[in-house]
Amino acid sequence: MTYRFLSAIAACAIAFAGAPAFAQAPAQTAPAPAAAALPDADPAVWVVRDEDTTIYLFGTFHLLDGRPWFNDEVKIAFDASDELVIEAIIPENPAELAPLIQRYAVYPEGQTLSQRLTPQQNAALGRVLTEAGVPPTAFDRMEPWFVSMTLGTVAAQRLGVSSDNGPERILSRAAQARGMPIGELESVVWQLQLFDRMPEAQQIHYLNEAVENFDGLDEELAPMLAAWSTGNVEELVRILNAQGDDDPELHRLLFTDRNRAWAGWIQERMARPGTVFIAVGAGHLAGGDSVQAVLASHGLNAERVPHAPNP
Repeated sequence: MTYRFLSAIAACAIAFAGAPAFAQAPAQTAPAPAAAALPDADPAVWVVRDEDTTIYLFGTFHLLDGRPWFNDEVKIAFDASDELVIEAIIPENPAELAPLIQRYAVYPEGQTLSQRLTPQQNAALGRVLTEAGVPPTAFDRMEPWFVSMTLGTVAAQRLGVSSDNGPERILSRAAQARGMPIGELESVVWQLQLFDRMPEAQQIHYLNEAVENFDGLDEELAPMLAAWSTGNVEELVRILNAQGDDDPELHRLLFTDRNRAWAGWIQERMARPGTVFIAVGAGHLAGGDSVQAVLASHGLNAERVPHAPNP
């Protein structure tokens, strides 16, 4: 698959939480493996600390299956924290998200996606939607970026992964059960606007790539999931960099600018005592422009938390 989809997987939770609210389930979806049959995951965690403040940085995989991961050093760090902070607090009820999708992902009355595509592009999109078990005209009112993400979500289901099993949702529920405050670095609206503001020609280009590569998406996603599960940050960087050179502007938009903003938030938060558990897409904690790299440039050292299996 293309860098566009892999980047969004690593960067934005809303892209894959929002799409299922409007997408039908695909006609043929392989059942997800039982959690007991899945390998235990050991994703990476970092920590930034001073005399009275500790901030954990956990890189998530927004679409996930039922493999166990909320254990070992991840669980230890979470249990030691007083506050959870995620990219954006996304409503679990699709009815709450629907008005925002309507505002930022739907064309005005009288405008359609098919009007923007060539006959060949419309035919190709129709074939992919039919393969996914969705009526070809189901998304004709939707903007191209949203259709791309929906196709990605449907294709990812072939690996048995979805946002329902995503760490953000599981961590939020655990925090709610503890009465633990939950904060956000951005917001649902901010992330929706990030995609909505992309030039339409660029959105259509990404949609055509998603259609063209639809059948191979799960093959591209699997190595990325494996790298996350083993905490292999170097491999995650290699996967993103292997395709990222062809679109530096998108990389800046999804990663570089946001990483700088989040590092600034962390720097300000270090001035107050407490222990914070931050969970963001794993792509933000990998590479030369990662959150940790920005923090280092400001004199704050983020250390990798050693693997600590539960007793």
